[in-house]
Amino acid sequence: MDGEGILFQALNHGKKSLTLNLKSDAGKDILLRLIKTADVLLESFRPGVMERLGVGCERLTETNPRLVYCSLSGYGQDGPYRERAGHDLNYIGLTGLLDLTGPRDGPPAIPGVPIADLDGTLWAAFGIVSALLVRERTGQGQRVDGSLVGGALASMTMAVAYHLGGQAIERGGSALTGGVVCYNVYETKDGRFVTLGALEPQFWAAFCQAVERDDLVPHQFAPATPGEPAYDELCALFRSSTRQQWTERMAGVDACCEPMYSVEEALASAPVQALGMLSGYGLLPPVRLSALSFRPADRAPVLGEHTATLLAELGYDAAAVEQLRKQGVLQTTPRVGADL
Repeated sequence: MDGEGILFQALNHGKKSLTLNLKSDAGKDILLRLIKTADVLLESFRPGVMERLGVGCERLTETNPRLVYCSLSGYGQDGPYRERAGHDLNYIGLTGLLDLTGPRDGPPAIPGVPIADLDGTLWAAFGIVSALLVRERTGQGQRVDGSLVGGALASMTMAVAYHLGGQAIERGGSALTGGVVCYNVYETKDGRFVTLGALEPQFWAAFCQAVERDDLVPHQFAPATPGEPAYDELCALFRSSTRQQWTERMAGVDACCEPMYSVEEALASAPVQALGMLSGYGLLPPVRLSALSFRPADRAPVLGEHTATLLAELGYDAAAVEQLRKQGVLQTTPRVGADL
């Protein structure tokens, strides 16, 4: 895609790009001029970096008291891990999430998506929106501190509740992690899979009736372990038909039984298509607002692509921009036809 990574396009489409060398006085000056009219600043350095650069929260909020300043780091601004590097796998490992993911008698399974990264950023966004709402009432901005390890922990609400209530938790052993027959993944005749999420009695009863196995109704929460009669019979039952046959058989049955799709199949499926989230460079937000429409975003910018435009809005002319570039305050990567 124009020599740029697929993930870069997916994560940065619709943004504008301006680069600043914050170790230079000129770079700091530009940032302070930007901050004067900004609503939010989001930074993801390790704690203390912005302060060492001379543009920490205190300095920026002196420039603009209405600013919402959000720091999003791996481990938060406090504690013994505050300056450590980390990745999603480290965060979900430290919070116990990884220990609950995978089969009962097998090793932990790395999730198919970076849960801590996604949850951490969503909670940071929630904090920013909350701070903006407070600002509408008080006129004052504030600091928002988010962490990726905190995002992972926030997704553990149910597991933490069970633990605090004195209920033992084990990998693959609970009702929501594959420990019971009514909430599990089953292989089909063609080597594909079907998900069964019949946790409520009415859904389980509907499933049993649809497959003509009313004798299984009393065994809804039987352990999903080999040798358990209900589990073995369900495994054999699902292996008797292909995934497509199961999809057709369960169509219209209110039993929470659906096919498991690959990413390619999911994007082409009716429920995903109905959401209208697909765009040329990635995904649109998963919510709809009655008074606001999300349009497909533009391509991702190259590094510093909007430098001239953004600095012109601050009063810098072309000669000043060129001088700043020569001084190393600005960095750009030219693209044919780009705004440099």
